[in-house]
Parts: sequence; structure tokens; C-alpha cells
Amino acid sequence: MLEDSEQEDYSDGTISEEDESDEDTFVKFVSEDLHRSALLTADSISYPSFPRTTQILLEYRLGRWVPRLREPRDLYGVSSSGPLSPTRWPYHCEVIDGKVQHIDWTPPYSEPMYIPTGLEIEPLYPNSKEDTVVYLAEDAYKEPYFMYSRVGGTRTSLKQPVDNCDNTLMFEARFESGNLQKVVKVAEYEYQLTLRPDLFTSRHTQWYYFQVTNTQAGIVYRFTIINFTKPASLYSRGMRPLFYSEKEAKAHKIGWQRIGDQIKYYRNNPEQDGRHSFSLTWTFQFPHNKDTCYFAHCYPYTYTNLQEYLSSISNDPVRSTFCKIRVLCHTIARNMVYVLTIATPLKTADSRKQKAVILTARVHPGETNSSWIMKGFLDFILGDSSDAQLLRDTFIFKVVPMLNPDGVIVGNYRCSLAGRDLNRNYTSLLKELFPSVWYTRNMIRRLMEKREVILYCDLHGHSRKENIFMYGCGGGDRCKALYLQQQIFPLMLSKNCPDKFSFSACKFNVQKNKEGTGRVVMWKMGIRNSFTMEATFCGSALGKKRGTHFNTKDLESMGYHFCDSLLDYCDPDRTKYYQCLKELEEMKKHTNLEKVPDDSAINTCMKEITLELESSSQGSDSSESSDSQTYLLKLTSQIKTKIKHLKTKKERNAAIKCHQNPRKEQGVQGQMHQMIIYLIMSEDSSLIKSWGKYLDKPLLGFQKDT
Repeated sequence: MLEDSEQEDYSDGTISEEDESDEDTFVKFVSEDLHRSALLTADSISYPSFPRTTQILLEYRLGRWVPRLREPRDLYGVSSSGPLSPTRWPYHCEVIDGKVQHIDWTPPYSEPMYIPTGLEIEPLYPNSKEDTVVYLAEDAYKEPYFMYSRVGGTRTSLKQPVDNCDNTLMFEARFESGNLQKVVKVAEYEYQLTLRPDLFTSRHTQWYYFQVTNTQAGIVYRFTIINFTKPASLYSRGMRPLFYSEKEAKAHKIGWQRIGDQIKYYRNNPEQDGRHSFSLTWTFQFPHNKDTCYFAHCYPYTYTNLQEYLSSISNDPVRSTFCKIRVLCHTIARNMVYVLTIATPLKTADSRKQKAVILTARVHPGETNSSWIMKGFLDFILGDSSDAQLLRDTFIFKVVPMLNPDGVIVGNYRCSLAGRDLNRNYTSLLKELFPSVWYTRNMIRRLMEKREVILYCDLHGHSRKENIFMYGCGGGDRCKALYLQQQIFPLMLSKNCPDKFSFSACKFNVQKNKEGTGRVVMWKMGIRNSFTMEATFCGSALGKKRGTHFNTKDLESMGYHFCDSLLDYCDPDRTKYYQCLKELEEMKKHTNLEKVPDDSAINTCMKEITLELESSSQGSDSSESSDSQTYLLKLTSQIKTKIKHLKTKKERNAAIKCHQNPRKEQGVQGQMHQMIIYLIMSEDSSLIKSWGKYLDKPLLGFQKDT
């Protein structure tokens, strides 16, 4: 057992409240007690000598009632004494019988990204009544908002519109974390797919995970998903879909692998309201006839996977001694949100001096890569290595491995069953609507009253950028020393895994539209090192892994590197710490110097600004700003803020003309002038400030004039 203070953290005033209202737990204990003998609780009789409480049981022995205390509740949620808690679905969701399982397998080589040939086509499908609908799941639209949940959802059968005796592929996604709404057969071997938006919303079509059966080997099939909403996608940068074959798994022990040819991500024709959606198309040949196969956006990691993992910890006589699993709260669908407390059991007063580290993941259910990083972290911290033992001796870890189990179960990409992004509601007081983030914030607040929290990290996935990186807090207006100190841990992480983690992609600022995120709320509560770790859905653009996809082992290794960097950060020998601090000071001086970047830097800048502008109207990933890259605002002190003057078309044309070179510009200089013209046309002062240091002096003069 941990010390008394940590026992208080377990309860946190929330577990007992949740368990008191948990009907399944109540029935379990009552049935066990009645099995032993006839029992009554003290509040069930009117007798002045007994207090009215449910914690005293009256057992009938030898002709009289004998009082005794009730056995302690099983607060673990997972226990060797009983089965796992069954998953609860919205009552109207159709769920097939059987459990989908996949083997754990790592490719023997790094899987390369797709290189476009220039011959990829962009299929456009006009609506036709002659096309055959082969899959249609309409259960998601039976209710406008969440009503109540049921174990297993509704199991009414969904008949396929076509006979599976022909060569038509059969599709299915009514299983845990599955997502597919509609499939139309547009040609003999060509299928048009539509994803289901997050339940009780009309947005967030990104995550897909579905089953395909009745396959034929050697046939080139084309699949096109037609309703993505993000203009920018990693599929445009070489990302391939994931594929799993049950026959390959059984015969050759091969699991998820990257596949696909003629991969293309493109914009569709405008819809009636003028909006554009986007499509992903690819071709593929199945390896076997009559196989059961799966396609997915990223490696699936379900709520059941988590429960099985936690159950293995609970049943382990060694790991269970220093890893205590509790139920933090229940979701609105009554699924359990677990919290793990990991530390060496200590009974001395020195244990109260231990600092705390907090990790959370899966607030966005479609970002499954965050669960694989979390698994790697837990595998290491619960291991028998000397470093793991040192970490458990030094810190108390509070871990919430899955903040949004409801969204994970139903196959959402971003939202909970409240139809809201939980990572924008850490400031909300609506405990009943956003229980997991409310109880997490409350747990951290109570923990901070007893000990220092040295680091908070929320794990996420990123859909538009490569590599792994972090978002931190702070800004140029704060103390310079504190601002740089917040960057030391990410810099150490980049040095420990240079082929995966990109420090140059990290950002350290707080934007107004991110004030409800976990990262910002914990920072404002007083946690100096408050981060979001973003892991790409694709792969690396760094070092030896450049141009290859991340697999599950790559993601799990980030959990180990996180622990390794934590040891470096808290090493009593502060040499590495001050070396990194000095390096950050040099980097800051370097970025403040005005210089013209080389060709590669210009090309990177052009790509980044285009990416940011394209995605600005579509929302953002977990913590990234959809505005311009405000972390580059180094010229604020040089440029006075003025009221923006709206220029006439004549004035804009004149400004463009004065910046155009009479001769055709070539190379870097030409690209510089293209950037100048683009910024002037945009009349976006924040962009002009951000990119001014890369551009010619006349642009700064133009900004001052405006």
C-alpha cells in the first residue's frame, strides 16, 4: 500500500460517489453477501442503537443479529475475482456478435512511404440510382443526441442489400471502434465509401476502420473514401492505409501492414452549399480468396484492449504491488475511466517529498497512436529494469490511459458522446457532461495540494505533420529564463530519439482558442512543464527513418524515450540540464538574427505557411493553432500595432507592382518575392510579422505604412 496521502488521492472524493450510484457493483456485493447468509444493512431497520449507514451489515447468527463492517469495495475496476466490465454503447447502436482480434506483429523492415508517379487518377462519382449500395449503417442517426446506454448496444440484424454469392465484396464496421457509414459499388471492382461523422455531430470524418470479406486474390480493386473534411492530409505526403488479413495472420503470423498503389488525396467538386469535401483513393490486390480483411487509418487500440492490459497488471503479483488501478469516474455512457498510481510503496515520511508526473491519453478517440505510446510507457515503467525502479522510487506517476472510452468504443475521431471535443472543456464546470476531464482536473488539483507536479503530458496524434513533437506553454512576454526552461525536456527528448522526435516542430505559446485544453489549464494551475505530445499518423522525416512509416514498436519506443528523458531532466548531476539551457539560449540568439534562409528553408517555409492557411478554416489538431505560426513572432517589438487600413484594389496593385522585379526572378530571390506578394495580398498583419524576418526590408516598411 502507498502512504496515507496517496490513499486519499485514490478516493479523491469521486470514487465513492461514483460507486454508490453504480447499480452493477451494488448488485454484485449484495449477491455475494446473500450467498453467505441472511444479511441486513443498519439503515434498513429502525433501532436507535445502530447508526443509519450501509457500511454496517447485520448478520443473523444463533438467533440474533450480529453487526459487522461491510467488506471493502473493489475499487480496481479490473480484478482477478471477476470478468472485465462490459462495454456500453448508445442504446440505438447496432453491434455484431463476436470479438474482433488482431495479432501483435512488427514488420522486419521499415515500411516506405508512397512515392507518387504522377499517373494517379482522381475518381469523381456523380450520384446514380443504378449504383448498388452494399453497406448502409443508419443507426447512428436514430437519435439527435445521447439518450442512454446499453451493454452491447442493440443487436438487431442488419441485412446486406446484396447476395454474397456473387463477386461483390462484403463490408462491416459494427464492432468496437469501427467506422464506416455507406458503401456503393460503382464498378465491378470499384467501391465508393462514406465515413460516419462523430456521433451526434455532422463533422470529424477522419478515422476509418472496417472489415472486408468475400475477397478475390489477384484482382485490382479500387477504394475511394469521399467525405474527408481536412484540406491537408498526410496521405498527400506518402502515407499509406493499413491492412490486415486473417489468413496472413494465421498462416504467416503477419499483422497490420502498409499497403496501396495509386494513392491520391484530392478535393471534390463543391457541394450545394459551396463547401468542398476531400477524397482518398487507392488500389489494392488481396492476397487470398475468401479472406476476412480489415482497413484502418491507424493501428487500432480499443477500450477492450486497454481493459485486458490492465487486467494483466492486476493479476501480476509483482506489478500490482506498485501499480494501483482505480476507477476515476464513469462516462456518460457508464463506461469506466481508469487512473493508475505507479510508485514504490513507501512508509517513511520522505515519501511525501516525492514529486508527481502525470500522463493522459486518448482524449481524442481516433488518435490511436497515443495509446501505443502510452502502452510503451507503461511497459517500461512497470518493468524490472534499474531505470524503471529508479523512476518509481523517485516519482509518483498518475496515469489516465483513456480519457474518452465512449468515443473509442463507437468509433469517433474527436468527440465524446456529448458531441463535444473534451480537449476544449477542461475549464468547464459541467461535471455530468464532461466527467473524465472534470475528474482529471480535480484529481490533479488535489494532488498539487500535497506535492509538486513536475510534469504533465497529454498524448495525441497529428493528421497533417510528420515526426513526433510537443506543444508547450509560455511566451515571449514571460520571464526569459522560465520560458527557456520549459523547452529543456522536449530538447532532451529530441536528443534521445533524433530519428523520431523533432524539436524544431515544437511550439511554446498559449492561444486564446486553446485555453480549454488540458495543456493550458494545467499550466495555468501551476505546472510549469505542461505539454501535449503529438505523434504523426504517418512516419519520420528525420535521420535513418526518413521516408518510412512508424509502426507500433516505434510508437511504443517513445514511451521508453520519455522515461529516459525524465531521468536526464531530474538527474542530480545538472550537467545535461545546463548544457541544454545554454543550447536553447544560443538558438534563441540565432533565431533573432535577420538572415536570408537557403533554398531548402524557403521551400519548407512555403509548405508550412500553405499548410497552415489551408487548414485554418477546418479546426486543428489537439493543441495546434489554426492561425499563423505565432511562435515566429520575433518582430513584435520592432513593429507598432496600428489599426488596419483596408486598401483599395488600386492601392494593392500599386504595392504589388513596386515589389515586382522587372526581370523574371529565379531561385531563392524569386521565391522571396512570391512570398512578399502573397503576404501583401493577404493583408494579414500576423503573417507579415511572423515571416518578416525572412523577407526584404521593403515589406516591413509596407507594414509600417499600413
